[in-house]
Amino acid sequence: MRPGKRPSGEEVANVLRHVIGRIRKHWPHVAILVRGDSHYCSEPALALLEALRCDYIIGFAINSKLLEIAAPWRQQCDWRRSKLKPTVRRFHQLPYRAREWSRSRKLLARVEATSMGTDVRFIVTSLQGRGKTLYEKVFCARGNAENLIKDMKRFTRSDKTACSRWQANQFRLFVHVGAYWLLHSLRRAAPKRSRWRSATFETIRRTFVKVAVRVEELKGKIKLAFPASYPHAVMLVAMTGAITTRGP
Repeated sequence: MRPGKRPSGEEVANVLRHVIGRIRKHWPHVAILVRGDSHYCSEPALALLEALRCDYIIGFAINSKLLEIAAPWRQQCDWRRSKLKPTVRRFHQLPYRAREWSRSRKLLARVEATSMGTDVRFIVTSLQGRGKTLYEKVFCARGNAENLIKDMKRFTRSDKTACSRWQANQFRLFVHVGAYWLLHSLRRAAPKRSRWRSATFETIRRTFVKVAVRVEELKGKIKLAFPASYPHAVMLVAMTGAITTRGP
């Protein structure tokens, strides 16, 4: 069993090599972008991604040298902050070579000043473009993927795999994936500006799934009769209708 510690650069590279190899086996010319936290930012992992022609945008742990470089940027943001503009955010790009790196790579700095003080964060990337776009649209998008994983674990209880037989645990995960897809599809089918589009899975389940209905089995279909007092009937019809029109 693997010890519960931060993986080394070689361990990260081995996992990436396996995953990317499986993807490229089926889609040899597909473009791959790797996003991750700072523990992915090691020379073995970055060198592997460059050798495999993969783009990356990865967090970089700040150090005393970078704090010294960012000091005037933080001061500038703090000066620009005012009551009319309580938050100031700026982006900077610079070449940088860490001690263990074999060559210089591009760092992107996000500097922000708020009423809580100033803050700076660095990422390393192989992508070209404006710093604001790379940070807010590309790097921060990984947060959405992490939230979806949390939804899977927290609201469908997919981590409850306590059976001693792997077949039972695998079947349980299969059922959990079905429940996740149902809740995710309902939420995605809600109008973009409605409160249901950002609701948690628990809210979606309590509002649209855990509803008492009368079930009537007909020859060619199953009919569900909802209570006349059900307050979300219009929204449920709209959401299920949107799912139906998409097809399988």
